[in-house]
Amino acid sequence: MNKNYYAVLMAGGVGSRFWPISTSENPKQFHDMLGTGDTLIQKTFKRLNKFIPTENILILTNEKYNDLVLEQLPLVKQEQVVLEPAMRNTAPCILYAALKIQKMNPDGLMIVAPSDHWIEDEAAFARDVINCFQKCEKEAVLCTLGIKPTFPNTGFGYIEFEKEGKSQLKKVNQFREKPDYVTAKGFLAQGNFLWNAGIFMWSVTTIVNAFKKYQPKQYERFERGIGSFNTANEAAFILENYPKAENISIDYAILEHSKATFVLPATFDWNDLGTWGSLYDKLDKDEHQNAIVNSKLLSLEASGNMVRTPKGKLVVVDGLNDYIIVDKKEILLIYPKSKEQDIKQVLAKVKEKFGETYT
Repeated sequence: MNKNYYAVLMAGGVGSRFWPISTSENPKQFHDMLGTGDTLIQKTFKRLNKFIPTENILILTNEKYNDLVLEQLPLVKQEQVVLEPAMRNTAPCILYAALKIQKMNPDGLMIVAPSDHWIEDEAAFARDVINCFQKCEKEAVLCTLGIKPTFPNTGFGYIEFEKEGKSQLKKVNQFREKPDYVTAKGFLAQGNFLWNAGIFMWSVTTIVNAFKKYQPKQYERFERGIGSFNTANEAAFILENYPKAENISIDYAILEHSKATFVLPATFDWNDLGTWGSLYDKLDKDEHQNAIVNSKLLSLEASGNMVRTPKGKLVVVDGLNDYIIVDKKEILLIYPKSKEQDIKQVLAKVKEKFGETYT
């Protein structure tokens, strides 16, 4: 393994569209959503650990998930868990992690990856990441992985790249917001658009310099703490300063400004596992196209359902098609798959009517 390779695993999200399994106290990355025996964060850690040294993997998460991280990732030491005292989007935490790594190893190359994505061909994933690392090692560039679109998805951002040139890594023209259906169809027709997977690679020197150039106030705030990073004084500095950081994504803060951003069309299958429907798409189905996790299902004129219960529970479904059926102790969700994007709003209504007990 290359000692200059580092990973920053993003594990601070709540995953509210996976309610009731995912809650603010125990979000989806800490659950075995696929019924494989590993939680999503465990699968992601193992995937990265195949080519990145164990001690070089940092877990970026909210401070309230510290114990969950250490429990589920026994190879990780406390100093590898980078705790955010407040939610401030992706730019501040990436800068914070980059400065910590740079202090440890000025030659460090880092991947920033979500902890809750599904990737089946892990060898192809490793090849793509190392391909980007090799470019980042030689040039002051920012790299990202893009996913070849299979349909005009309106739930993802897109990356437009330059068509010219035979290089595998394509120069990024611009990042595009989540489009409407007609616009998304146009993107696919043009042939030079990829889904934005939110997986980034760069050298620590390049990303820190990018913050100096494009986000000088953000950089100055964190730069004042460099002396305390990786020491016993770090937590106090972060507790005072992190909540004051600007709430902004890495896309807006850096990538949209940089003229040296490249995208590699991924050679692996990918799913962001953002909704029950996306989970349904990746699971094996029974003869009635029902996807089942942990359950035993008797299906009577019922098809296309996503069913998840506590392990071993028998579920009988009659006359229900294309529904999400999730049983979790004191909560039962029966909800149309077609309205899965509204689960966030349902969660807000549950909180308003019944308090935070169920959320």
